[in-house]
Amino acid sequence: MATTTTADVKLSVLPPATGHAGIRGVLASEFTKLRSVRSTYWTIGALVLVGVGLAAAIGAGAAADLHSNPGDKAGFDATSTSLGAFFYLGQLIIAVLGAMVITSEYSTGMIRTSLTAMPRRGNVFASKLIVFTGVALVVSLVTSFIAFFVGQALLSGSGVSASLFHSTTVPAVAQVTPHSTTLSGTLTVTAGTVLTAVIGTALLVTVCAVIAFGLGAIIRHTAGAIASAIGLLFVLPIIIQLLPHTWRWDLMRFFPSFAGDVMTSTVGPTNQHLWSTWPQFGVAVVWAAVLVGVGAYLFRKRDA
Repeated sequence: MATTTTADVKLSVLPPATGHAGIRGVLASEFTKLRSVRSTYWTIGALVLVGVGLAAAIGAGAAADLHSNPGDKAGFDATSTSLGAFFYLGQLIIAVLGAMVITSEYSTGMIRTSLTAMPRRGNVFASKLIVFTGVALVVSLVTSFIAFFVGQALLSGSGVSASLFHSTTVPAVAQVTPHSTTLSGTLTVTAGTVLTAVIGTALLVTVCAVIAFGLGAIIRHTAGAIASAIGLLFVLPIIIQLLPHTWRWDLMRFFPSFAGDVMTSTVGPTNQHLWSTWPQFGVAVVWAAVLVGVGAYLFRKRDA
């Protein structure tokens, strides 16, 4: 009886693992995730298109109106005209991306793979937040500056356009008579105030994106997180405006969206029931910090 012998098969031995998985690798991984999905590009494209497109449309319309009605130049805020639409619609668009950055992994089950590869949940959550906030800030800054320059270019022939490089004057009072309209007095708009409005608007849009991110971490469902973000940033402010005056003035300063009223304004007094620019901006930051903090706690404690 013949026997068959086979050579021993030796499996190669993998080198032992060394060191610990650090935040740098997780950051690279999260950035790859963010840039590898089409929804990121669609959302960013929509943000830029809406911000710049509306600044152009509103600027052109305002310029035509000012040529026909010179009296409207009194107290005209050119900066707010260019940035207002970008803030109020941009916050809703970027909120969609903010929610999807974290909820999409739960809907696909990818979050379990991510946490298997990196068991340190704090690193994963922090990396998602850092990468998304950085991208949102860059896109918001670029869009805010482009929207401002496009809007001011269209308003330049009306005599009320603002500038980032030198102070400008705006007619302060319009006196209407039966036969004519005359303008008297001027308001000075400094370049520093305009720059604060442009950068501040981008910062505020970014904070709104972080608010949506925090809601996404808490709710873990894309539709629910987006609906909650829209409700907080858009629907609740409308409801507050419908309340009796005594309630409205007390509530509005505590909601993030109303910071846009003072952040984009450069001419004349802002709403006297709101705080000044940076304290009102701080309200939005507190909302973002609380929601992200709750989301981070639940991210670490709940099962994936």
